[in-house]
Amino acid sequence: MKERLLLFIIVLGLTVLVYIFQSYTVWGLGILISLMTLYAIFTNIAYKIKKRQQLKTPPVRNENYKPFVSIMIPAHNEESVIATTVETVLKLDYPNFEIIAIDDRSTDNTASVLKDLEQKYPNKVIAFIRPKDAFPGKSAVLNDALEFAKGEAILVFDADATMEPDFLTNLVYELEPKDVGAVQARKIVRNKDVNLLTKCQNNEMTMDTHFQVGRDSVKGAVELRGNGELIKREALEDIGGWNNYTITDDLDMSTRLHIKGWDVRFCANTAVYEEGIMYLVPLYKQRRRWIEGSIRRYLEAFWDILTSKKMSMRARLDMIAYISEFIMPAWFIIEIAIRIFKILIKDASPHILMTSMIMACIIGFGFVMACRYSLRRYDNVPRTDALIQAIYTAVYLLVIWMPLVLFIGTKILFMKKDMNWGKTAHGLVQHEHAIIRAKEKIRKAKEELRKLLSK
Repeated sequence: MKERLLLFIIVLGLTVLVYIFQSYTVWGLGILISLMTLYAIFTNIAYKIKKRQQLKTPPVRNENYKPFVSIMIPAHNEESVIATTVETVLKLDYPNFEIIAIDDRSTDNTASVLKDLEQKYPNKVIAFIRPKDAFPGKSAVLNDALEFAKGEAILVFDADATMEPDFLTNLVYELEPKDVGAVQARKIVRNKDVNLLTKCQNNEMTMDTHFQVGRDSVKGAVELRGNGELIKREALEDIGGWNNYTITDDLDMSTRLHIKGWDVRFCANTAVYEEGIMYLVPLYKQRRRWIEGSIRRYLEAFWDILTSKKMSMRARLDMIAYISEFIMPAWFIIEIAIRIFKILIKDASPHILMTSMIMACIIGFGFVMACRYSLRRYDNVPRTDALIQAIYTAVYLLVIWMPLVLFIGTKILFMKKDMNWGKTAHGLVQHEHAIIRAKEKIRKAKEELRKLLSK
């Protein structure tokens, strides 16, 4: 109820502001966009200064810092991918870790696969089978496992994750400073070349890497991304573990860590690979959960963000700058709606939409340039290809995010809160490859049959 009331006040206030001062609100939107651009430039300059300082004085790693790490891998109906993930994690070159592979009320053979892995690797893998009546959600899964986990730090992987053997060795050094509560690795889509949708998702994550690196450079409110996140146990206990009543455990935890004064770092040089979604409907379900969870955690933590005495001013300002990512599309939608309403009641000429269209083009141009820059820096994409990819990725972001922000805003205002996860289907790559191989076998069999018949 609290978040519904707060969102209603924000939307009502923004609508009244736009309606009364409509002749001038385009300038307000322009100022907001300018401030976002300036902040992006500021974080980019901070990154370059940081890199230059590291070249002059390379950071020294404490080779003796090797905390015992509990690696948790929650799995719900993941029989097609979980074995590969556990086998990959076992290849990590880090000396001190345990694997807790968790079956979360699966209806397929996930539990059997995990039990077989535990028997195969008795000193490394723990199969934790949750009862069918257990509290649902990834947060509850991780909280249950935390009760018997031995680690001084907790590393969380999704059930479809893959990584290089030195992943944890590289990531753990970032966790050593006393004020650091968690570290997030870069995420890369493993099957990015399957179709346009997976390519756009990888480009989206590359953009996220760019922004996270910038936020990290100014010690801002860096966010965890669920897959490939390493969390200090002390920090976890300080915030009371994961929040069982959120649908985005990573984003919620990021905000609570910052409120408690913990720093969250981003490690762009260490990557975790995951499977991109190949179909539009499952992608919408996943992004719906991401957006709803992100908006709700800000609404729920709004007062704490403003009043926390432990949260650094840098993190607070950075978080406010990030919230503008949701304010801007809401403002733009309200602006367009009011102008169309005035045109329909013949209170204004259709020409009043021209300034809104110009503003939309400016916003689109900004997304394209940010995406192109990210692709050039982190994926080494050639200039022309980077521009082409940036253009269709900007269209993808518009088609995916704008309608969902509007829908989620409406849902929070008028619908009951639920814990609908919109589970991401993993193993689709293997399924697709199996279909392709089957079709190829059928094609070859037909060719052989034709040859036999022709003889």
